[in-house]
Amino acid sequence: MKKFVIVADATCDLGNDYQEKYDIKVLRSHVLKPDGKEFRSIFSWDEIGREDFYKDLKKNPDGYSTAPANVQEFTEVFTKYIEEGCDILCMTISSGISGTYGFACSARDAVLEANPDANIKVIDTLRFGPGFGLMTVCAAALRDEGYGLDTVAQYVETNKNRFHQAGWLDDLSFVAKKGRMTHGKAFMGQLIGIKPIGEFDYNGMTTVIGKIKGEKKAYEVLMHYIEETIENPSEQIIFIAQTNRLPQAEKYKAMIEEKFKPKAVVIRDVFPACGVNIGPGLMAAYYMGTPISEDLGREKAIVEKYSAAE
Repeated sequence: MKKFVIVADATCDLGNDYQEKYDIKVLRSHVLKPDGKEFRSIFSWDEIGREDFYKDLKKNPDGYSTAPANVQEFTEVFTKYIEEGCDILCMTISSGISGTYGFACSARDAVLEANPDANIKVIDTLRFGPGFGLMTVCAAALRDEGYGLDTVAQYVETNKNRFHQAGWLDDLSFVAKKGRMTHGKAFMGQLIGIKPIGEFDYNGMTTVIGKIKGEKKAYEVLMHYIEETIENPSEQIIFIAQTNRLPQAEKYKAMIEEKFKPKAVVIRDVFPACGVNIGPGLMAAYYMGTPISEDLGREKAIVEKYSAAE
């Protein structure tokens, strides 16, 4: 069976450790700082510390910008691996958020025209950040078990709607500064400790499926939500993403480990390629479970049921 490589764009948020552990080739995107300089290394905090980055981002949310790898950059990477005799599984950030999928498809078409016997699959994951990263890890695990490119690609396409997000984004002032909420609503929400609970939707975006008052109650609802949506937790690696919410992520990790006993629960950073648009205040778990409903009706009902319970 022919060897294939897994290529992902930078918004998968896999640090250097997981890129090496699972042999995933990550194509770097472009992150511009307010001074116009570009991040040279976007999978470590060597150039700017995590806390410094998110603190500066909160003060200057429009000062940072990102751009995906372009068609030429995808073409160069695809050509390199084809010339090395490899086929390619390329996975990209949700097309609902970025044009990266289209760039990768254009590069695939150009490379296949010059190399008609090559096999290049490009998948729109409809995910981003650690949710996307977890999907690439699952693909790599299947490859390590001996499955070929076509089988792994089909598995990802069939099951990508089973990758969940269960958590909150609680820095509403940043959300307001980015124009996604009025400043008045953000102020009142933070004043009374509102935790908006987010889940992936059919368009590859995160949609709020409930708003919980207070951190203690939010954890309680999230644990019930995971319980009703996860499948085979003992066989899973669960990612927890956090953007300057490490104490909350560590508490969440301990709760998930105790209740569900998965293979591992790993706290992952959100690096600048995604962090610029997410901002501080994210704390969320990512795992595989039941298919997400098209209108998120089932998911909203679960949150409503447990948020109303005493």
